[in-house]
Amino acid sequence: MGRDIQAIKISREDRRMYRDKLRRSLDAFARMLRERMFEDDLWTVGQEIELNLADDRGWPSMRNTDVLKAIASSMWATELGQFNLEINVPPRGLDGDAFAELEREIRANLNEADARARTVGSRLVMIGILPTLGEQDVDEGFMSANERYRVLNEQIFAVRGEDMRIAVDGDEQLLTYCDSILPEAACTSVQLHLQVRPEDFANYWNAAQAIAGPQVALAANSPFLFGRQLWRETRITLFEQATDTRPDELKEQGVRPRVWFGERWITSVFDLFEENIRYFPALLPIREAEDPVAVLDRGGIPQLAEMSLHNGTIYRWNRPVYAVVDGTPHLRVENRVLPAGPTIADLMANAAFYYGVVRVLAEAQRPIWTQMSFTAAAENLYEAARYGLDAVLYWPGVGEAPVAELVLRRLLPLAREGLARWGVSRAHADRLLGIIEQRCLTGQNGAAWQVAATARLAADGGLDRREALRRMALRYIELMHTNQPVHTWPLDL
Repeated sequence: MGRDIQAIKISREDRRMYRDKLRRSLDAFARMLRERMFEDDLWTVGQEIELNLADDRGWPSMRNTDVLKAIASSMWATELGQFNLEINVPPRGLDGDAFAELEREIRANLNEADARARTVGSRLVMIGILPTLGEQDVDEGFMSANERYRVLNEQIFAVRGEDMRIAVDGDEQLLTYCDSILPEAACTSVQLHLQVRPEDFANYWNAAQAIAGPQVALAANSPFLFGRQLWRETRITLFEQATDTRPDELKEQGVRPRVWFGERWITSVFDLFEENIRYFPALLPIREAEDPVAVLDRGGIPQLAEMSLHNGTIYRWNRPVYAVVDGTPHLRVENRVLPAGPTIADLMANAAFYYGVVRVLAEAQRPIWTQMSFTAAAENLYEAARYGLDAVLYWPGVGEAPVAELVLRRLLPLAREGLARWGVSRAHADRLLGIIEQRCLTGQNGAAWQVAATARLAADGGLDRREALRRMALRYIELMHTNQPVHTWPLDL
C-alpha cells in the first residue's frame, strides 16, 4: 500500500458508500476480464527490496528521513519504521543476461545508497529481521512520518479494540503486547513481481502458493526477534500477528486474518479480488471521483483506485496486483514470502529458483494443485518458517521429505527447465541455481549462519546474548558487502 493519504475522519456513511464503490469497481473489473482489455504480450518481472538501517555499532538507526534525503533517488522510499527503507527495481524481461544485469544494477544502487547513508551515521542491512532490534525500538514514536502509516495504525486498532499480542513459541519463547503496528516494521522482505496474462493468472498464483514452503525453507533469514531465538523465519508469524485486526473472540469464530495464505486454489484472478471485498471490511474507506463503469462506457481504462487500495490492506503471501501503466491495464502476481538478504547473489538465486519453478508448475499438463491439497501447501509454509532447512515438507509423488532432498531431487530440475523456457542464459542459470544447491548440501542459509555465529560468539567470547547479536550483526553487514553467497560465510568471527 504505497499510496500517500492524508489524515481522515471516517463516518458510517463513508464506509457504506465505499463498500458500494468497491462493488462497482469489482463489476468493472469483471467486465474488463470478459472483454480482454489487459496487456497480454509482455512478460516482465520486478522487485521491491526492504532494508533495515543500523548505526556503526550495529544498533537500529532511526534516521530513514535523513538517509532518504542523502540518497536523493526516486527509486527509494520510506517504509513503516524509521529504521526501514525500500528500493523499487524497475521491471524488465527475464531472458538472456537479465539476472546478471539485474544483479549489477541492484549492487550499484545499494552500494551508492550505503555510501550516502554513512554520511548520516547509518548502514543499509538486507536481513529479514534486524537481530539487534529491541522492544523499545518498535514504539509508536519510531513510526515513519508519512501520514498513511498513522492512519492505518489508528484504523487497525480501532477495529481490534485492544493491544496487539505477539506470541511466538520457537527455540525460545516470546510473549509481549504492543500498542501499535510498528512490530510489523521488523519484517523486511523481498517482493518478486511477475506480470502475467489474465487467463494465466490462476495457474501462476496456484503454483506460487504450492512452492511457498520450499521458498521459505531455502531463504530463511529471520531467526531472532527482541533478543530471542525463535523460528528460522520468524518474520512469517510476526507479520501475521502484528497486523491482526481480530481479538481472540473473532479468531475463535473463524474470522479470516488480514495476513493470509488463503484457503483454496483459485480458477481466476477475480476470485481473489472478490474474496477481498466479501471477507474484509475496509480499513481506509477513501473514495475517488472516478466512476469505473462510466469510464469503461466512454472507452477508457479505470484506475480502480478503491479496489487497489483495499487490496493493499490485505496482506496475502501471494497477492494479486492490478495496475495501469501508460493507459494499459495489467495484472501481476506479487510473491511476498521471502526475507531480504543476505546478499544480492542470494537474492538473485532465490528469484531464479522462484521464477523457474513457478513457470514449469504453471504450464504443467497435470497441475500440482490437482495433486496436492491447499491445506498441505499452507502447512508446508509454516513448517518451513519454523525449521528452515531442517523442515520436512509434503510433495506429491514424494510424500514427506527433508526439504533439501526435495529441492535437490525434484525442484531444482524444474527450476532449470523453467529458466530455459524464460530464455535465461544457461551460464547464469547454472550459477544461481548452484547457490541454491550448495545451500541444500551445506545446510547453511542466512538463518542457520546467524544462529551458529551467535552461538559461537557467546561460547568462545563469553558474551551475553545482546552483545553476541550486536557483533554478529556487524559481521553480517561486512559479509553482506562481499556478495559471496551465505553458504560460503565462515563462522570464525
